[in-house]
Amino acid sequence: MNQPRATLWIIVFLTIAAIIIQLPFLKQLQFRKGLDLAGGTSITLKADMKNIPISQRDTALTAAKNVIERRVNVIGVSEPLIQTAKAQDYRIIVELPGVPLQEAMNLVGTKGKLEFREVLKATSSAIPYEDTKETGLTGADLKDATPAFDSQTGQPIVSFRMQDKSQDKFAKATQKLIGKQMAIFLDKQYISAPVVQSSIRDSGQITGGFTIDATKQLATYLNAGALPIPLSVLSSRTVGPTLGLSSLEKSLFAGVLGFVIIVLFMSILYGRLGILASVALIIYVLINLSIFKLSNLTPYGITLTLSGIAGFILSIGMAVDANILIFERMKEEERRGRDKDVAIELGFSRAFPSIRDSNISTLITSAVLYNFGTGPVRGFALVLAIGVLVSMFSAIVVTRTFLRFIYK
Repeated sequence: MNQPRATLWIIVFLTIAAIIIQLPFLKQLQFRKGLDLAGGTSITLKADMKNIPISQRDTALTAAKNVIERRVNVIGVSEPLIQTAKAQDYRIIVELPGVPLQEAMNLVGTKGKLEFREVLKATSSAIPYEDTKETGLTGADLKDATPAFDSQTGQPIVSFRMQDKSQDKFAKATQKLIGKQMAIFLDKQYISAPVVQSSIRDSGQITGGFTIDATKQLATYLNAGALPIPLSVLSSRTVGPTLGLSSLEKSLFAGVLGFVIIVLFMSILYGRLGILASVALIIYVLINLSIFKLSNLTPYGITLTLSGIAGFILSIGMAVDANILIFERMKEEERRGRDKDVAIELGFSRAFPSIRDSNISTLITSAVLYNFGTGPVRGFALVLAIGVLVSMFSAIVVTRTFLRFIYK
C-alpha cells in the first residue's frame, strides 16, 4: 500500500505544478507560436553566381543556406523555414516566426565581409578601421562560432573553429599578435577587439566580460563572415498569421470537443475505469502543455504550430488507445474468474508489450521525420514524440496507480 500511496502523492504534486504553470500571470511561461499562428518575417535572397562555375553553383547555394541557418540558430529562432529555390536565378527563402522585419534583415542581410585586423593603437574603446592593419585573416577562414560558457569561470564566451585549410595561416598570424589586440570588423564596422592570449590553430575562444546576449550577437557576426557567395535582398515582407484568430479558435474548439467526446466515451463504455482513465488523460494534457511552456525557458523551445497541434491531438488518441488495451485485458482476466486486484496487475503486465511496441514504432517514425524533415514537419514529429512518451507515463503509471489505490 505504501508504494501506490507514494506514487499517488508524486502524481498529485506533478498535477498541481502543471496547473500552476498554466496560470496566465506567469508571463515568462507562454507558448511559443510559429509563423502560421504568430506571423513573422519572410525574406527572399538572390544569389550572385556570376563568378561561380556552373558545376559548383548548387554546392555554393547550399553552403550559403547553411551559413544562414547557423546565424538563425545562434539567436534561437523557433522553427525557421530556410530553403533554396532555382528558376531563372538562384534564391534562398527565409521565414522567421516572431522576428521583426528589421531584426531579420540584420540577421540574414547582405553583410558578410568579416576581417581580423592587427590593432596599431591599443585602446578600450571602439577602434577606427584606419587604426588597424591587415592580417590576411577573414571570415572565410572560420568554420563556425557558437556562444558558450567558460568551463572554469562560468562566464559567457564565444568559441570558434577554423577551416582545416586555414589553420596554419591562423596559427602564424596569431603567434605574432600574442599580448596584442586583434580587432574584428564586419564590413569595416567595429565589432570587438580581444587580446590574443596564445597562438590559435584549430579552435579558440573570445572572452571579455560578455553578457549572454552579447555572445549570441558576436557569434552571429562571426558566422556572417563565411558566406561563400554574395546575396542581395530580392523581397522582404512582414507575414501575418496565415490561420487568423478565428481559424485558431475553431481548431482549439475542435480539439476540446474531441477531448470531451473521448471522456464521455470512456466513461460510458468502462464505467469507473473510464472515469479514472479520463482523469489520467486530463493529467496527461496538463503535463504535456507544461512541457511545451517550460521548454521555452531554453533556446530550443517547442514552437506551437498547426502541425504541432495535430501531433498533440494525435498523441491524445494514442494515450486513450493504451488505456483501452489495458482495460480489455483486465476484462479478459475477470471473465476467467480472477479477483479484481489480480486482474488489474495481469491486465497491465499483458497489455504493456503491445503498448511498448506500438509506441516505439511511433517514436522511430518521429525520429525519421525530425531528422529528414524541415520546419513544421519537424515540429509535428517533436510534439508527437513528446506526447507518446508522456502518454506511456499516463497509461502505465497514473492509471495504474489510481486503480491500485482505489481497489486496494
